[in-house]
Amino acid sequence: MIGAIAGDVVGSPYEHRPHKSVDFPLLRRESCFTDDTVLTIATARAILSGEPYGHAYLELARRYPRAGYGKQFREWLAFDVQRPYGSFGNGSAMRVSPVGLAFDTVERVLAEAEKSAAVTHDHPEGIKGAQAVAFAVFLAHHATPKAAIRAELEARFGYDLSRTIDGIRPAYTFDPTCQGSVPEALIAFLEAASTEDALRLAVSLGGDSDTLAAIAGSVAEPFHRDLPEHVVASVRALLPAEFLEVIDAFGRAHPTSKA
Repeated sequence: MIGAIAGDVVGSPYEHRPHKSVDFPLLRRESCFTDDTVLTIATARAILSGEPYGHAYLELARRYPRAGYGKQFREWLAFDVQRPYGSFGNGSAMRVSPVGLAFDTVERVLAEAEKSAAVTHDHPEGIKGAQAVAFAVFLAHHATPKAAIRAELEARFGYDLSRTIDGIRPAYTFDPTCQGSVPEALIAFLEAASTEDALRLAVSLGGDSDTLAAIAGSVAEPFHRDLPEHVVASVRALLPAEFLEVIDAFGRAHPTSKA
C-alpha cells in the first residue's frame, strides 16, 4: 500500500493549487500525508486486527484530526454511534487499497471493499468506487495485463477508460466524487509506464490531486513494483511510528512491495 501513501504525499501540495503538467518536484518541503494515508492505514489495521472498519476509521481519524477530512466525515467523527451518510465521495476509494492486497478471491475483495465503504459511503457510487479500486489493485497484484484490467473494469463497473489523460486534462477540475475521480485515476495508472509516471499523470489532471495520485499509486505500485527506494524512504520519514508499524506488519502478512 506504499503506492497509495506515496501518491497522497506527492499530491498533497497541489490539492488546491492545480498543476496541469507532469513536470514538478516529486517531493517538496511542504509534502505531507493527509486523510488518504490515515484512513488507508486504518483499513490495513482493521484487516490485520479483525476489528470493524468503522471502528478503525473512527479511532485513528480522531487521533489525527487535522489531516484534511471532508465535512461529512468530520461530522461522522463527532458521534460514537456510527451511521453511514449516503456519500459518493472518493473517500471510500482512496482508503481501500489494502483490501485488494489482502484477500485471495474476486468475490471476497468486492465484499470487503463494500464493507469498508458502507460504514460511511453507502451510496451505490461510493461502494462502486471502492470496489473498482480494490478490484484493480487485486488484478494488478496478480500480474494481470493492463489491457485485461481495463476490460475487466469497464465490463464490471461501466467506467469509460478509453479516454486519455491528455484528453481529460484541459477541462478537468476539482471533483471529489467517486464517479468524477476514480475513472480518471485508473486511466492515469493504465497510461503510466511506471509507478512514478502514474503519480505524475494523476497530479497533472489538476483536480483532487492527493486522492487521484493515491488511487493511481495504489494500483500502479503492485503492478510495476518499481517505486524508487529514495522515494519510499522519504515518504516513510514523514509518517508516525504507529503508521510504520502497521505498514510493516501488513507487508509481512501480505508481501507485495518495498514498503
